[in-house]
Amino acid sequence: MTQAEQDETGEETCPPEHPNLALLRRHAALIVTAILFVAGAYALYRLLAPLDMRVVLGQLRAVPPHIVIGSLAATAIGYAALVGYDWSAMRYIGKTAPPSSIILGGFLGYALGNSIGLTAVSGGAVRYRIYSALGLDAYDVAAISTFAAMSYGVGATLIGLGALAIHPAALKGMVPLSPDALRFGALAICLLVVALLVWVARRGGTVRLGRFALTAPGGGAMLRQLLITSVDICMAALALHLLLPTGSLPFANMLAVFAVATMVGVASHVPGGIGVFESVVIAALPSSVPVNDAVTALLLFRLIYFLLPFVLALLLLSLIEVWGAAGPRLPRIATLTPVVTAGRSLIPMATGVLVLGSGLFMMFAGLLPNPNVTAKELETLLPLSMVEGGPMVSSILGSLLAVLSVSVFRRSRLAYWMVLAVLGVGIAVAGFKTRDLERVAVFVAMALILWPCRREFYRRARLTQGVLSVRWIVFTLSTLITLGFTWYLVHEQTAARDMMWWQVTGDAPAVAAWRAALTAGVILSAALLFSGLRTARAGVIEPDAEALDRAQRIIAEHGEGSDLIAVTGDKSLMFGPAGQSVLSYGVRGGSWICMGAPVGTEEDVEDLSWTFHDAARAAGARPVFYEAPTGFTPQAIDMGLTLHKMGEEAVVPLPAFSLEGPQRKKLRTTWNRAQRDGLAVEIAAAPHDPALLDELRAISDGWLARQAGREKRFSVGRFDADWLNRTRIALVRHEGRICAFANLMESDRSSAVDLMRHGEEVPAGTMEFLFADLMLKLRDEGRQSFSLGMVPFAGLPGRSGATLWARFGNLVYSRGDRFYSFEGLRRFKSKFDPVWRPRYFCCRSALPPVGPLADAARLIAGSARGIVGK
Repeated sequence: MTQAEQDETGEETCPPEHPNLALLRRHAALIVTAILFVAGAYALYRLLAPLDMRVVLGQLRAVPPHIVIGSLAATAIGYAALVGYDWSAMRYIGKTAPPSSIILGGFLGYALGNSIGLTAVSGGAVRYRIYSALGLDAYDVAAISTFAAMSYGVGATLIGLGALAIHPAALKGMVPLSPDALRFGALAICLLVVALLVWVARRGGTVRLGRFALTAPGGGAMLRQLLITSVDICMAALALHLLLPTGSLPFANMLAVFAVATMVGVASHVPGGIGVFESVVIAALPSSVPVNDAVTALLLFRLIYFLLPFVLALLLLSLIEVWGAAGPRLPRIATLTPVVTAGRSLIPMATGVLVLGSGLFMMFAGLLPNPNVTAKELETLLPLSMVEGGPMVSSILGSLLAVLSVSVFRRSRLAYWMVLAVLGVGIAVAGFKTRDLERVAVFVAMALILWPCRREFYRRARLTQGVLSVRWIVFTLSTLITLGFTWYLVHEQTAARDMMWWQVTGDAPAVAAWRAALTAGVILSAALLFSGLRTARAGVIEPDAEALDRAQRIIAEHGEGSDLIAVTGDKSLMFGPAGQSVLSYGVRGGSWICMGAPVGTEEDVEDLSWTFHDAARAAGARPVFYEAPTGFTPQAIDMGLTLHKMGEEAVVPLPAFSLEGPQRKKLRTTWNRAQRDGLAVEIAAAPHDPALLDELRAISDGWLARQAGREKRFSVGRFDADWLNRTRIALVRHEGRICAFANLMESDRSSAVDLMRHGEEVPAGTMEFLFADLMLKLRDEGRQSFSLGMVPFAGLPGRSGATLWARFGNLVYSRGDRFYSFEGLRRFKSKFDPVWRPRYFCCRSALPPVGPLADAARLIAGSARGIVGK
């Protein structure tokens, strides 16, 4: 084994994973989803082969209003039942939330989640952001998600089997069984499921997966949830049943088919089950039903049940943004504030889905199997004008919009303005050239919805960096020339406009050459656009003196005293794209671990957080934020990270701190006794005399020897001359000799302590006296707060997650064969009446983050410096 394969603790580490394997592992879920999506789209494509689009468009316009109203009413009741899942699940896990918050949060979660696809695209971010905003932790969210999924699965199974038992001919032709065999099998399975539910409800018990436990609900909870699930499935099936042509399927048959199609769509992990759901429904319909009629009903069902709630959710998010921007001019509803905050974080995701959906639809519309549809008829379905180009221009614009959507997801400010610019062009063309007032109204409405959301797009794009530099000029000119070349080829009268841009074959050499040139132009344009719109990267800087000085200035102006841990010199530094923020981090194992959270101006902090997140993901690693403060949690939720509460920081407000009053009697007594014993505190300014540091080193080494431990790294400072010369040091003298010390981490408004060490023989109450006297001195200097440090949950019985953090504590805080008494540490800090502020471990793991915690433990035990590339 080489030295590079062994960390400083002497523990063997696994060889680094091959970059290609890491890339494949990171994107495995997305790759599988894309394959399933393509398979579903291909199946749907084959089913739609005989489709006559002109007939479908005519049927859409001819649907009776009362049918549409009935489907809308069923959809509204169905979404109310979806919100009921949240209410029932919260009752099941013993949590409460204001009804208004559950309604708003539930609607946003399901309206966006149904269209986005929780597992495929958002990774559960929609649901987690909403629920965590209501005060639920990761385990509560996991319990709610599991409860809802199991409830829906069991309910859909019972309803589908019940409907199949009544009308076994519903799946005739789809399964190789006779109707009698289907009825008998459905009844047998249905009775078995009911018997199992009754047994579970009467017996109770808990199913465990690691630390995650799921307790069996009682009979009342089961009946309540089955009722909610029944309403949900029945209303969704009714919304589709009303739109199908008369004589398609009886409602009981429709229930069975709908349940099967939905479960298959969910199992495919394709967003919204697109293609998969339609394929099952069309295959189950009688042959007497024309495909045109079936497609009309399914298309209208998608518009009513999926697209309309999605647009309403986007409108609601826009109103939320207006509400937030209005400040005190509009009244605030306290119970809705957390959900409003979480809702704002969903705006880029919702906008990105809208742009991506528009682009994919424009590309898909040009691929319709029936070649007899005209460009004018296609335009009635497209969200953007085709600008006299027919399907070819539609496919080009759709491809560029799909590329643009990636940057919209990443909160690119330039991408957002480009989306508005595209809408503006569509408004101008539709208003002044085609005189299509309906389309103008749609585009204006979309622009008005997106306009209030501009504050949520704050990340810089590469194209906005180094403006007018040689590199910027060359890149910009290349992009414009490529787009201009593509535009020129499009308007050349060389080939028909009903082809797609990637169709490079042709009958004549000139046509084939033109098509090849057009394909190359579109690909190059998309690549340049993607590269220019990529969010700006922040360079990794090793902690030399200049970088540490720069970071210290930013922290002094914008941060808290405890944030100065970033400049201990054993961590890499990363500065924001605007140079107004900084974070420190180390790399160990499969994790990039940020110490705390970025510090700086608000906008640059948000940009830097995403930059760190994206850089870690690009390297095949997990982005982790260690001991992140409460103020960072909205940003963490925004990035789809899970919050694991790992402890609480004790912060003393200094303006109100004193030793007077009955509540301070014991502390005042200790302080007076220490003074009588000859103790005194003084604060030494940096830089320090080498002789003083030598004296303090002797105290430090003796303290470490008595603790049977050694210096930790990363999350705490160490006795290092360069580090100590960046801080003031509080010295405790006993009859003139130094007996204890603590170095101070300070910003303009607050202070904190790092190293706290004392000699072997010191008077009782020395450290208590140090803190009390130090806080009095800092109060007189005008500091606003003083941090006593964090108390981890490791070793604190009865705390949420105590077992998990106890295992972590054994790795990080053990001292030989002993373990820190965190109960005693908490009692000690409680003497100063601090405000307890939560600290979080943020990573992409809803269940216990064993891997990231192990990486953090090794990082603290070793060194974070010089290992960025490992």
